[in-house]
Amino acid sequence: MKGSCNSMSIIPITLSFVFLFISHFEDVLAAPTRHLCRPDQRDALLEFKNEFEIGKLSPYCIDGRPKTELWGNNSDCCKWEGITCNSKSGHVIELYLSCSGFHGRFHSNTSLQNLPFLTTLDLSINDLTGQIPSLIGKFSHLTSLSLSFNHFSGRIPSSIGNLSHLTSLDLSRNSFVGEIPSSFGNLNQLASLDVSTNKFSGNFPIALLNLTELSDISVSHNQFTGMLPPNITSLTKLAFLNAIDNAFTGTIPSSLFTIPSLTQILLSVNQLNGTLEFGNISSPSNLQFLGIGSNNFIGPIPRSISQLANLGLLDLSYFNAQGPVDFSIFSHLKSLQLLSLSHLNTTTTIDLYDILSYIKRLSQLVLSGNHVSVPNKSSVSDPPSQLIDSLYMSGCGITDIPELLKNQPLLRDLDISNNEIKGQVPGWLWTLPNLNYVNLSNNTFTGFERSTKHELSSITNPSMRHFLGSNNNFTGKIPSFICMVHSLSTLDLSENNFHGSIPRCLRNLKTTLSDINLRKNRLSGSLPENIFKSLRSFDVGRNQLVGKLPRSLVHSSTLEVLNVDNNRINDTFPFWLSSLKALQVLVLRSNTFHGPIHQASFPKLQIIDISHNQFSGTLPSDYFVKWRAMSSLEKNEERSNVNYMGDEFGYYHDSIVLRNKGVEMELVRILKIYTAIDFSGNNLEGEIPKSIGLLKELHVLNLSNNAFTGHIPSSMGNLKALESLDVSQNKLSGEIPQELGNLSYLAYMNFSDNHLTGLVPGSTQFRRQHCSSFENNLGLSGPSLDEVCVDNHKPAPQQYEPVDIKEEEEEEEEVFSWIAAAIGFGPGIVFGMTIGYILVSYKPEWFMNPFGRNNSRNRGTPRKIFPGNAR
Repeated sequence: MKGSCNSMSIIPITLSFVFLFISHFEDVLAAPTRHLCRPDQRDALLEFKNEFEIGKLSPYCIDGRPKTELWGNNSDCCKWEGITCNSKSGHVIELYLSCSGFHGRFHSNTSLQNLPFLTTLDLSINDLTGQIPSLIGKFSHLTSLSLSFNHFSGRIPSSIGNLSHLTSLDLSRNSFVGEIPSSFGNLNQLASLDVSTNKFSGNFPIALLNLTELSDISVSHNQFTGMLPPNITSLTKLAFLNAIDNAFTGTIPSSLFTIPSLTQILLSVNQLNGTLEFGNISSPSNLQFLGIGSNNFIGPIPRSISQLANLGLLDLSYFNAQGPVDFSIFSHLKSLQLLSLSHLNTTTTIDLYDILSYIKRLSQLVLSGNHVSVPNKSSVSDPPSQLIDSLYMSGCGITDIPELLKNQPLLRDLDISNNEIKGQVPGWLWTLPNLNYVNLSNNTFTGFERSTKHELSSITNPSMRHFLGSNNNFTGKIPSFICMVHSLSTLDLSENNFHGSIPRCLRNLKTTLSDINLRKNRLSGSLPENIFKSLRSFDVGRNQLVGKLPRSLVHSSTLEVLNVDNNRINDTFPFWLSSLKALQVLVLRSNTFHGPIHQASFPKLQIIDISHNQFSGTLPSDYFVKWRAMSSLEKNEERSNVNYMGDEFGYYHDSIVLRNKGVEMELVRILKIYTAIDFSGNNLEGEIPKSIGLLKELHVLNLSNNAFTGHIPSSMGNLKALESLDVSQNKLSGEIPQELGNLSYLAYMNFSDNHLTGLVPGSTQFRRQHCSSFENNLGLSGPSLDEVCVDNHKPAPQQYEPVDIKEEEEEEEEVFSWIAAAIGFGPGIVFGMTIGYILVSYKPEWFMNPFGRNNSRNRGTPRKIFPGNAR
C-alpha cells in the first residue's frame, strides 16, 4: 500500500509536469507560426514589387542596393527589409520602401490594395511616375504617407482626404500641379504637411486652416499666389511655416507673429509688399528663425523687431529701407547667430565692426550689396572679439581685406568678390584651418604674397576646397604652392594675366580637383597629362596652348564640361571622348583640329561647338542617332542650383561663350536644359544628316560656312524646341522645307548664300526675319519673302533705316540683357531659399550663401547651397 500511495502521489505531479511541458512546447511550436506573415500578404508584396522595374538607385540613397533585393517566396515576409507586421494578426502594417530602385508608373489597380491594414507607407526617393491612384484613399488606417523625391505628376487625388487618421503627409519633390484639394480639410489629425518643390498653384490652401493639430507646413518652391490668410492664427499649434519661393503678395498678417507656438517663419523670395509690422507681441516671442528677404517690403525696419529676443536667424535682404537704418536695433537680439542684411537700399554706411559689436554671438553675416566700411584695426580701441564662421561682403566697395579675419580660426566661407581690393593676396589666408570657400573674384589683386615657411607648412592639410580668383590683375606664373592645398576641389583663376604653362604639379590633386577654370589668360605650352582623374569641368579656353588633347582624358569618367576654345591645338576629332558617359559640353572652337568628324555616341552631350576648325568630309545620315540627351532631355524640375551646370553645392557654375541668333554671347551660367550644335566654319561636305530631326530638344543649330550640298532635310521640322537656325554660306539647293514654318520657337534663321529655290514658308516666324536671311540664293519667292524684301534691289527707302537700326539695337539689347541677367546671378543676395533648404532639415548650424534675383520677377536662383538632409 505504501508503494501504491507513492505511485498515486506522483501521478498528479507527473501530469502537472507533462501539462506544463506540453503547454510550453505548444507555445514554442506555435510561436514561429504566429509570427509568419499571412500568405496573401506575402503574395501582395511580391506582386507589388513586380509592378515596377528595379533600376538604379537615386544619388540621395546611402545604401547601395534596393531593399527588395533579398525578398523571397519561401521566407518569412515579416522579416523582409522594409516590412513590419502585426505580431498577432500577421498583417503587414508598415512599408518602408524608400530607396528601393522602383522605376515606373503606379498601377491604378495596384496590388498594394491587398494590404488594407497599412499604417505607414513610405515610397520616397524612387523613380515613380504618373499620377497617384485614387484608391490611395482606401487605406483608412494610414497615419504616415511619404511619396517625396519621385516624379509623380498631375493633380492630387481628392480621395487622400479620406485618410482621417493621417498625421504626416509628405508629397514634396515631385511635379504635381493644380491646387491643394479642399478635401485636405478632412485630415483632422494631420500634424505635418510637406508639398514643397512641386508646381502647385492657386491661393494658400484655406482648407488647411481647419486642421487644428497642424504644426508643420511647407509649401515652398511652388507657384502659389494671392495673400496669406489673416485668420492663419486659427492654427494654434503651428510651429513651422515655410512658403519660400512662391508668388504670394500683400502684407504679412501681423497676427501671424502672435501665435505662441511659432518658432520658424520662412517667407523669402515672394512678392510680399507694404510695410512690415510685427503686431502686438505681449510676451517674449518663441520665434527662432525669421526669413522674409527678397520680397518688396518698403519703409523702415520696425524697431519692434527687438522684441523677437529669441531669434537665432534673421533674413531681411532686399528690404527697401528708403533711408537711414539704425543698426543698434539689433543689439537686443542676444541669440542672433545668422544675419542677412544684403541690398538694403539704405543711405547708411554699415560699419562692419559696429554690427559685430552690437551682436556678440553673431557668427554668420551677409552684407553684400551695401556700402560697408572696414576700419583699420589700429584705429579701433576695442575690436570685435567673436569668432566668425561665414562672411559675405560682395559688392560693398571695400578696398582692403578686413584685418580681423587674420585671427579667425573658425572662418569657413569668405566672399569679398566685386570690390576694389588691390595688392597681393595675404599669405595668412592659407593658414586659416577651417577655410572652405574663398571668393576674391572681380577685384584688382595683382599677385600672391610670398608665403613664409610656417605658412607653407600650415597648408599641407588644409580644409580649403573652393578658391575663386577670376577677373583680377594676377600676373606671372600660376603659383605652385596652390598644389599644396591637398583638399582643393575648385580652382578658378580665369580672366587674369597668368603666363607660362599649366602647373604639372596639379596632378598631385588629381583625386580631389573637380573644377578647373584657367580661361582667358596667356598660358602656353601643351595640356598636362594625368590631372584629369576626378575632374568634372575643365576650361582652358582663350589661351595660347598647343599640341594635342591628352589621351589621359579617357580616364575622366566624371568629366561633364571640356572647353579648349581659341587656342592653337592641332589634333583630329576626339571621337574617343564618347567613352565619357557623363560628358555634356564639348567646345573645340577656333583651333586647328582637322580631318573627318568620326561618328561617335555621345549619350549625354547637350552642347557641342567645333566651329572654326579645319574639319572635313561628310556626315552619314544616321550621324546623330545616338545623341540621346538632345533627343529626350531629362528636365530637372527643381528650381534650385541644380538647374545649372556646376559643382554639387553651387560654389561654382560653368559658363561658356556661344553664337546664338547670329550674335556671340556669354552664358555666365549654363542651364542644364540648354542645347546647341555649332559645326560652322569648317569644310564639311555632303548632305545634312536626316537624323538631325531626332534632336527634339535642340535649341541652337549652326551649320553655316561649310560646303554642305543637297536639300535641307524636312526632318528639321521635328525640332520643336529650335530657337536659332543658321545654314548660310553652303551649297544647299531645293526648297526651304515648309515644315520649318511650324517651329513656333524659331526666332532667328539664316538661309543666305546657298542655291535655294521655291516658296519661302509663310509663317509669322519667317515674316519677321531680315531680308539678308534669304539673300544670294537662286530663286526664293513667296509672299513672306516679298514682305521682308520689298524693293530690296532699289536704294533703301528712308523709313527702312530706323527699322534696321532698331533691329540692331534690339540684338544689342538682347545680348546685353543676357549678360546683365547672368551677372545678376553673380553677387548673390540672400540666403532665404537656401535657409529653407537647410531649415527643412532642422539643422540651424548650416549657413546659406546669398543668392541672386529670380528671372520671372527680378529674383534669382540660389547662388550657393550648403549640404543638408532633405526633410
